[in-house]
Amino acid sequence: MPVKILTATQVHELDNYSIKQEKISSLELMERASVQFFTCLTSIVEKDKRILVFCGKGNNGGDGLAIARMLLEANYDVKVFVVEHSPKPSKDFALNQKRIDKSKINFVKTAKQIPLIKKTDVIVDAIFGSGLSRAVDGISAAVINTINKSKAEVYSVDVPSGLFCDKLNNSKDVIVQSTYTFTFHAPKFSFFFSVNGKYVPDFVLNEIGLNKSYEEKLPSDYFFITKDFAKSFFKKREKFSHKGNYGHALIAAGSFGKMGAAVLATKAALRSGAGLVTALVPACGYDILQTSAPEAMCLVDGDSHLFSVPDVSRFNSIAVGPGVRTNSSAINFVYELLKLNKPLVLDADALNIISANKNYLNLIPKGSVLTPHPGEFKRLVGEWKDDEEKLEKQKQFSKKYGVVVVLKGAHTSVSSVDGKVYFNSTGNAGMAKGGSGDVLTGIITALIAQNYSGLHAAIIAVYVHGLAGDYAKRELGETAMKASDIIYYLPKVFKSFE
Repeated sequence: MPVKILTATQVHELDNYSIKQEKISSLELMERASVQFFTCLTSIVEKDKRILVFCGKGNNGGDGLAIARMLLEANYDVKVFVVEHSPKPSKDFALNQKRIDKSKINFVKTAKQIPLIKKTDVIVDAIFGSGLSRAVDGISAAVINTINKSKAEVYSVDVPSGLFCDKLNNSKDVIVQSTYTFTFHAPKFSFFFSVNGKYVPDFVLNEIGLNKSYEEKLPSDYFFITKDFAKSFFKKREKFSHKGNYGHALIAAGSFGKMGAAVLATKAALRSGAGLVTALVPACGYDILQTSAPEAMCLVDGDSHLFSVPDVSRFNSIAVGPGVRTNSSAINFVYELLKLNKPLVLDADALNIISANKNYLNLIPKGSVLTPHPGEFKRLVGEWKDDEEKLEKQKQFSKKYGVVVVLKGAHTSVSSVDGKVYFNSTGNAGMAKGGSGDVLTGIITALIAQNYSGLHAAIIAVYVHGLAGDYAKRELGETAMKASDIIYYLPKVFKSFE
């Protein structure tokens, strides 16, 4: 099963059910979560760092007190600051307060009592948690603004303070800009909105042993793609199999000046398990393709642009779009492919052609996979006012046209024909470069050739593509890595699946 993305209310229900079922106290469950946070934090933060723990007076603050106690017991230099945003603490906050050395706790009621934070300090943010339902104000807002201005490393407990879990904040809301968020049990829906990237640039998911059987009953249309989930669809190769068992992929791509797109997509398909790969390119790209990807076969059509569709009956998957341009011959080529009513992988210029010819939308074959970046998607569906509306448009597009939409970006989202959305867990900003999308198209096309469904191919591909990019980042850094580096690391990723 994929990791469900649950609402704050659902997580609260799951907490309560787990407490009753396991016959443990809420304080014991809080201790579990705090141990997980402590373990993550101490694997990153050196003991010579000063750690300032900012706590609210609710259960998130109770987590903060428990974490502070554990850090003190491990001989870290810790100071605790309780933000007096409420006159009455939660029960578990009060219990944890009794467990910690009183001399380490400072109470912050006014702006003058906010400590000076050095850039070298480490902040544990435990002011507000997932239960927050209104914008932060007063002394809490003043503390958060001070934290953000300090430029210190910030580690948020479950959710950055001030960030709503299930809806968008207003643009002027005061929110902690975390370095890492160590979240519990399930990612929060708001983590996947691009507008929240500065508050949640990275997060780590921590399992705290909540009841799985009850969780399975909780409804959700949103899921998080982990390695276990992507790997669950992966098919191992049989001993007595041959290339015919793994399908024949066709990559229709390239034009004069844009043959690199065809090369990248073809090489990615070759690295993703297809038994046979054929590139359909214009004559100007023949030598380029045959030289750069000798394992692929090559069909030629037209001189500098693709012109007409050949017999495609022998192919198990077809991708079209990377680098084909949007001139009249390319428009005719895409139109003829759509009319065949055979599921396609549609990318780049194929999407731009469909966007410019809206009557083509109803020609998109059911079961196709579309891989737009946000700009291409906007041309397909029109403007949106915010990330929530963009996501809703993605879901409705998949349902209306019976297709899988892979909306590329941080946490690439894959929407299915039944309106469910799967957010990816891999990838990094170093992949935001020309050619990365061509690589993804090649991976998806190769997987579909091997008889994966469009949805399963998309889920595996976005995970694999992102993880290969993460390996490239680890070795090369985000600035210098390029799209072909993603292909280079594909074998390492697929090997880990075998």
